[in-house]
Amino acid sequence: MGTVLLGGVLLAGCGSDDTAQNSSAGAPAMDEGAALPAEGGAETQADKGADTAAKAPDLRVEQRSIIYRGTVTVRVENVDAAAGQAGGIAKTAGGFVSGDNRSSGSGADTATMELRIPAEKFDAAVAQLAELGTEEQRQISTEDVTEQTIDLDARITVQQARVDSGRKLLAQAKSLNDLVMLEREVATREADLASLQAKKRNLADLTALSTITVTLLDPRAEAIDDDPPGFLGGLGAGWDALLASLRVLLTVLGALLPWLIAFGLPIWGVIYAVKRYNRTRRAPHRGTPAYVVPGAQLPHPPAAQAPVSAPPVQQPPSETP
Repeated sequence: MGTVLLGGVLLAGCGSDDTAQNSSAGAPAMDEGAALPAEGGAETQADKGADTAAKAPDLRVEQRSIIYRGTVTVRVENVDAAAGQAGGIAKTAGGFVSGDNRSSGSGADTATMELRIPAEKFDAAVAQLAELGTEEQRQISTEDVTEQTIDLDARITVQQARVDSGRKLLAQAKSLNDLVMLEREVATREADLASLQAKKRNLADLTALSTITVTLLDPRAEAIDDDPPGFLGGLGAGWDALLASLRVLLTVLGALLPWLIAFGLPIWGVIYAVKRYNRTRRAPHRGTPAYVVPGAQLPHPPAAQAPVSAPPVQQPPSETP
């Protein structure tokens, strides 16, 4: 009986050891098997994150940042009435009038208005303004600032992180010198961040609201002619610049002439009198011999040359009878 019990205990111990060994041997296998999917999943997520970070921004036409500018010249019957209608077109489109300059001269009225219109209603607003009268000129330009906007967004993000890190360091400052230095650094970073944010707001304003400059002309007003391109345009611009320079020069001379007469003539008279007085003082001393330094040798006059006598003239012998 005791032998049977002892054998059962031994068998149970061996079974428990085998089970422990199997379980201990199988545990790493399970861990490795479980770890592999986890590592594979981590790598997949990292790859996805890298792909997301490297993905180019959406640069489709409807997603781009574009600044619209337009200029329209219209000849109308009544400038004031047409100006009121132009302001109404801007307000109806959700914009406003940012500038209004009107003038009347020689019986002809003109008005130049600057309208800010939402970008999505730019084309419709230009068409409505052209229908106020007879359109004489239209010029539309666009500027794509998508890259500038993306660059500003990235720089703002980086600068905001620098400001946050500076503030954290400032909260952990232990000495007065560190506190002063960190405050100066944080102030500089915040100023740079504010400048970038101001540029972003300016770009956002220009892209959100387009600018239209409309010129309203009275029927009697002179037409606005563009300068001819090329050589003739340069010649005309040079001639205009020459005339403008001459007008400025004549204006300056006209302004200085009274001062020249008031002060220049008396000064010239004084100078002339002084010079004449000096000449009068020098005149009596012109015949006075010059002072000779003792011991100095005076130049000798050249020796007089003896006159050369002419050879005697020989008389022919006289004939004796």
